[in-house]
Amino acid sequence: MNTSLPTPPDVLRCAYAELIVTDLVKSREFYVDVLGLVVTHEDDDAIYLRAFEEYLHHSLILRKGPEAAMSVMAYRVRSEAELDVAEEYYRALGVRVERMAAGHTRGIGQAVRIEDPLGFPVEFFYEAEHVERFTRRYDVHGAGAISRLDHFNVVTPDVGAAREYYEGLAFKVSEDIRGGDDDNNTVYAAWMYRKPTVHDVALTGGDGPRMHHIAFATHERTQILHLCDHLGALRQSDKIERGPGRHGVSNAFYLYLLDPDGHRIEIYTHDYYTGDPDNPTLTWDVHDNQRRDWWGSPVVPSWYSEASNVLDLDGNVRELVHREESREADVTIGADGFSYTREPGEEKGFKVGSQV
Repeated sequence: MNTSLPTPPDVLRCAYAELIVTDLVKSREFYVDVLGLVVTHEDDDAIYLRAFEEYLHHSLILRKGPEAAMSVMAYRVRSEAELDVAEEYYRALGVRVERMAAGHTRGIGQAVRIEDPLGFPVEFFYEAEHVERFTRRYDVHGAGAISRLDHFNVVTPDVGAAREYYEGLAFKVSEDIRGGDDDNNTVYAAWMYRKPTVHDVALTGGDGPRMHHIAFATHERTQILHLCDHLGALRQSDKIERGPGRHGVSNAFYLYLLDPDGHRIEIYTHDYYTGDPDNPTLTWDVHDNQRRDWWGSPVVPSWYSEASNVLDLDGNVRELVHREESREADVTIGADGFSYTREPGEEKGFKVGSQV
């Protein structure tokens, strides 16, 4: 952390994302008719969506545009006063900063938008319109009810530098993946949080900046399995890219879907509490393929190679920076790509990373 910088803004959690989509009708069919998200507002240009437990105006915006991309990811801060803190912090950091008037986005008050040091368009806000929370609206939930936005996952060339940047914002690391050899301590990925779960943002090593996925949480595994059945009944199971399965990292039960534009959406449940100040960081050996799948099939190649482009604050697609370090996808042991890290002579038993 650069101690010469002003105090960073007090971030509460990830709060919403805006995706550019090329066909609002097809996108609505996916996000509303299949996933069951609640429509707060829609017009000819955009659809504003939220999950059942959310009371802010939206957690996802689908905005019509000529090319699919991610145009903003937003964090909520603790108070309106934190906007001044954010503006001062990022101006000192030397990145592009814009102060946004209330109503710049429907349902959102004043905000600070930046192009962060990693190349992502990020917004900080506090004030937002409150809408009905559907927690007890079991009459409209459906069997696959989605509860809330959980996290962003971004692709960046230098995970170590990205981790340092987020630590400067007082994010903590719950888990990470590193090279297993003493002379190769490459950081391949890191999971970082402000709310007391495994992450608000995950950092994945690769050519970037790109958005790997946006994740929504459910309460139960059965809700994720119902979404699989729903897609099967519609003969749209090709929208399932990976899973269902259980991650080693985060311990979460997951499903990865691709929307009509190829944006990746994760449906996610059963991670764990991280709110104590001494919560340890769990480090995984990159050679342990249980890191990504605790059980199940090997990770499909597209999951590592494909991601959504991101826009700058002028709406232009950001140029990609190539990752110079080795890539996690290239680390494979065994002909089937699925193997375990065990101590010498250990035939079976329980081993999960190392905690610090």
